[in-house]
Amino acid sequence: MVLEMKVPSPGESITEVEIATWLVEDGDYVEKDQPIAEVDSDKATLELPAEESGIITLKAEEGDAVAVGAVVCHIDMSAAKPDGAAAPKAETPKAEEKKEAPKAEPAKETYATGTASPAAKKVLAEKGMSAADVKGTGKDGRVTKEDAVKAVPSMGTPGTGARTSERKKLSMLRRKVAERLVSVKNETAMLTTFNEVNMQPIFDLRNEYKEEFKAKHGVGLGFMSFFTLAVVRALKMYPDVNSMIDGDYKISHDFQDISIAVSGPKGLMVPVIRNAENLTFRGVESEVKRLALRARDGQITVDEMTGGTFTITNGGVFGSMLSTPIINPPQSGILGMHNIVNRPMAVNGEVVIQPIMYVALSYDHRIIDGRESVGFLVAVKEALENPVELLMDNNPTKALEM
Repeated sequence: MVLEMKVPSPGESITEVEIATWLVEDGDYVEKDQPIAEVDSDKATLELPAEESGIITLKAEEGDAVAVGAVVCHIDMSAAKPDGAAAPKAETPKAEEKKEAPKAEPAKETYATGTASPAAKKVLAEKGMSAADVKGTGKDGRVTKEDAVKAVPSMGTPGTGARTSERKKLSMLRRKVAERLVSVKNETAMLTTFNEVNMQPIFDLRNEYKEEFKAKHGVGLGFMSFFTLAVVRALKMYPDVNSMIDGDYKISHDFQDISIAVSGPKGLMVPVIRNAENLTFRGVESEVKRLALRARDGQITVDEMTGGTFTITNGGVFGSMLSTPIINPPQSGILGMHNIVNRPMAVNGEVVIQPIMYVALSYDHRIIDGRESVGFLVAVKEALENPVELLMDNNPTKALEM
């Protein structure tokens, strides 16, 4: 019996996928649930497991766009599993050795070889070239006027390293990301506002509680929980930043689903922390770790990356000092975190060295005004610089135990 394997739906609204890589070859014996291919959708790269065991016949090529529900391979379930011994390959007969063509006798070298004639010297001087830059075709290799006229000045001498180029089709995921980024720039009134955050209060809290926090909860006390909870507080204060445009309508949300940009093996992915307003420090850190591991291992699903009302991206992990993040549509705002650097800062009238992070809020000016955008970013700054009062209700021990 032959099974027709069809492309399953990877998620709502996805009608087509692309065969990124076949993990097996035509005629291979595959086991049930064995990954046989990686397929790209416009949101994620997913593995395609074999539905049954048997001999596989591929019906699509790598790079083919295949509709959801279309047949991509056949599996002959009646075929016996081979014993694993590969049949010896017949030895390929050696090609007859070709007789070497007689080598051309090298041109005779004399005092004239590489020397330019007077007329050729004049032409080369006008081009800023020397006779050494030109291969002479005259008698015994002499550089003639015609050689000089045809000579083209060098645009640089190639080095000894490899100078190869490769043309490779972008994955469907990368093409979709590129399309979305261009559309954001073209279809939104995107603007970015900046501020700086003194991270010393968070450093102090982490130094005091991080060991106890990790021992109790099994996850580290990172910066992401502070930023996520600061964003949740600011979104409640400035709900327009938690809204989005749909045609002539504004859609406002009474919940905070925070998208977290993480780097995966296939590029940037943006899984969503659902109902972040209900989470504690432990809850945020556990969810960030879970989603980051799933993204790293290629197990993240389309549903886990769908939705989100606001995005946080952390370019600081790669060393970025400052950037203007691009909005993640259809959202209206994105917060960019950056690296933390010790800088001189005025504190109580004195210059002291403090760990400073620059933060950036990119927003859609069609729906968010300057007052809301600046107020939102200032609210985030205030919460990060005074986390005990504004994020922990003046009880850090209790806040970190929950």
